[in-house]
Amino acid sequence: MILAAGSTDTAIAFVEVGAVVFGLGLLSRLAGRIGVTAVPLYLIAGLAFGDGGIAELDVTEDFVSLAAEIGVLLLLFTLGLEYSDEELRTGLRTGIPPGLADMTLNAGAGFAVGMLLGWTPLAAVLLGGVSWVSSSGVISKVLDDLGRLGNRETPTVLNLLVIEDLAMAIYLPVVAALIVGGTLTETLTSVGVALAVVAAILVVALRYGTRLSRGLGGGSNESVLLGIFGLVLLVAGAAQFFEVSGAIGAFLVGLAISGRAEERALELMSPLRDLFAATFFVSFSFQINPSDLLDVAGWAMLLAVVTALTKTATGWYAARRRGIGRKGRLRAGTVLIARGEFSIVIAALGADLANGPELGAIAAGYVLVTAVLGPLTTRFSDQISDLGANRGPGTQRKTHPAH
Repeated sequence: MILAAGSTDTAIAFVEVGAVVFGLGLLSRLAGRIGVTAVPLYLIAGLAFGDGGIAELDVTEDFVSLAAEIGVLLLLFTLGLEYSDEELRTGLRTGIPPGLADMTLNAGAGFAVGMLLGWTPLAAVLLGGVSWVSSSGVISKVLDDLGRLGNRETPTVLNLLVIEDLAMAIYLPVVAALIVGGTLTETLTSVGVALAVVAAILVVALRYGTRLSRGLGGGSNESVLLGIFGLVLLVAGAAQFFEVSGAIGAFLVGLAISGRAEERALELMSPLRDLFAATFFVSFSFQINPSDLLDVAGWAMLLAVVTALTKTATGWYAARRRGIGRKGRLRAGTVLIARGEFSIVIAALGADLANGPELGAIAAGYVLVTAVLGPLTTRFSDQISDLGANRGPGTQRKTHPAH
C-alpha cells in the first residue's frame, strides 16, 4: 500500500499541514466566539509563524501555494453564485461612474505616494494598482461570515468588485508589457487577447448558463461536486493561460450556474471553500517578514488610512446611487477597504524594478493593515453609523427600509 510505504518526509508533511489546518480551526472557533470574521486572525497567525516570525513553520510550500490559489478561485466562484446574470448586466450598465471614481481616488492615492517617495513613474503606477483593487477574496469571506450576502447594498459591492476585476484584465498585461519593455504592437496584442478571453467567458456565462446548469445539477452529490469543481479549475486555468485573472473565470462560472445546480453547488462546495480559503489567507502572510516592514511602516500606514477613507467614499457614493440608506452605504464602503490577492500580484510584477524592494515591502504592510482593518471596520459599521448620527447637530433619526 502507498500509505504504508510512505517516507519520513511524507509523514512530516502530514504533521505540518495537519498542525496548520487544526490551528486554523481553533482560530475560526475563537472568531465565532468573539463575533468577528476569522480573516484577521488567519493573517496575524501567518505573520507570527511565517518567514521571520516568532516560530517559523517549514510547511510544504508547493502544497500550500496550490491550496491558496484554489482558495481564491472557490471564494470567487461562490461569490458568483450569489450574483445573478441580470444583476451583472445592470451593474455593467450602471457601474462606470462608481468605477471611475474608485480608480481616480484609490489608484491616485498610491500613485501620489510613489511619486512623493521619488520612485520612477512606472513603479508609482504599480503602487497605484496595489492601492486601487479591493480583495474579492477577503470581502466575499467577510460578507459570508457576517451574513450580509443578501443585504441590499451587497450587489453594489459585487458590482464594484466585478468592474475592478475586469479592469485588471487591461491593467495587468499593460504594465507587464511596460516592465519588460515590449513594443506598442506587443502591448496592444496582449490587451486584445485579454479582452477577447474575458468577453468570450462572459458571453458563454450569460447565454448558455441555463443549459450548463441543467447539465451539472443532476446526478449524485459526488458527480455534482466533481463536475463543478473541475469546471471551475478548467475555466480559471484557461483564463490564466491567456494572462487573464483566473478569479474572473471562476466568478463567471459561478454566475452562469443557477437554479437547482446553484443550490447544490453552494451546499457541496462551501466546506471546500472554507478549507482552501483559510489556507490562502495564512499562506499570504507566511511570506511577510516582519522586519522588512519596519522601514516602510509609516508610508504603509499612511496609505492605508487615506485609502480606507477613499474606499469608504467610493462605496458610499455607489450605494447612494442605488437609493440605499445611510447604514447600507457605510457597510458598502467599509467592506471595500481590504486589499489582498491582486495587490500582491501587482507588487510582484515590479520586483525587478529599481524601486522593487520598497514596492514589495510597502505592498505587504499595506495589504496586511487593510486586510485586518477592513473586516473589523465593517463588522462595527452599524455602530459607527449610529454614533455619527447621534453626534450630528440637530440630526433626526430616520427609519429606512431594510438595508
